[in-house]
Amino acid sequence: MGRDRNNMHTFNISMKSIYFYSLVGIILWPLFASAQLVVTVLPVKTTGQKAVVQLKLKNNFTNAVQSARAACFLLDDQGNMIGQSSEWVIGQNKTSLEPKGETTFNFVITSSQPFSTTNLTAKVSFSRVVLDGGKLADAAKDVRIDPK
Repeated sequence: MGRDRNNMHTFNISMKSIYFYSLVGIILWPLFASAQLVVTVLPVKTTGQKAVVQLKLKNNFTNAVQSARAACFLLDDQGNMIGQSSEWVIGQNKTSLEPKGETTFNFVITSSQPFSTTNLTAKVSFSRVVLDGGKLADAAKDVRIDPK
């Protein structure tokens, strides 16, 4: 009987250790998981029939980003989409973005008539990120979009 109690005590300690380290891992995971391409979306600027959405991009990958394709959706104060654009924000006819490099890109969205409100917001999403050598990055995991 005494022998079984020792085995149970050892089991309880190891289960407590497992729970403790699991909890520590869950809490610390976001600190170690960071986006490799960080994008800051600046507030929308409008002039007549044009809206400009500036993106600031920073490459935290160890490889250069050859190209990246993004879509920008322009929303009014009611949340309705009033314009959109898809562009290669890095690459194609532009230079690649070196590791630790930074650049800016301006989405220009035009309308057939002047915008009825100046309280516009932009939602940006990336669909494709190509690294040096043609390797594809996971746009959902490797891109962090921060509104400013």
